[in-house]
Amino acid sequence: MERVLVERAMRGDEAAFDALVDRVGDQLHSVARRILRDPYLAEDATQRALLDAWQSLPRLRDPDRFEAWAYRLLVNACHAEARRERRHRGNLRLLTSDEPAVPDAAARIATQHQLDRAFRRLGVEHRTVVVLVHYVGRSAAEAAEVMGTPVGTVRSRLHYALKYLREALEADARIERRSEGTA
Repeated sequence: MERVLVERAMRGDEAAFDALVDRVGDQLHSVARRILRDPYLAEDATQRALLDAWQSLPRLRDPDRFEAWAYRLLVNACHAEARRERRHRGNLRLLTSDEPAVPDAAARIATQHQLDRAFRRLGVEHRTVVVLVHYVGRSAAEAAEVMGTPVGTVRSRLHYALKYLREALEADARIERRSEGTA
């Protein structure tokens, strides 16, 4: 990120802030979609984070840390959207379904669907860690800074999230093997 651009935006230059948003906005929105798994909630969270950035930008201490700071605002906005959504959503339970056996050519798509289904079941904090570490490419320490949590918490959440995803995929595979055996 260009320090000069950030400093101009910090002084209230809207064109400089627009240029910053052009550089990081799509990436922020992409991360929000992966965390929230809903395009409308992600849009709201991204807009909230960018509005918070504009309003708080004059108080940013280190212009060189703008991008990490923007990610932190985004993560906070995603968590707020998830809490708001949880309050407004009914108590829905996912029911298992008997899906037909998938041909080998579509196995990759089926695995992606199974992984997506398992990912949706993770809590927002666990999804956030997985996205920051495995999608954005942040280290555990960088993810901890973005999330405002200790690095040990990030490592623990990542461990349990990946463990849950593995277990969910294994359970789906066992169900699939059983249904193939009865067909």
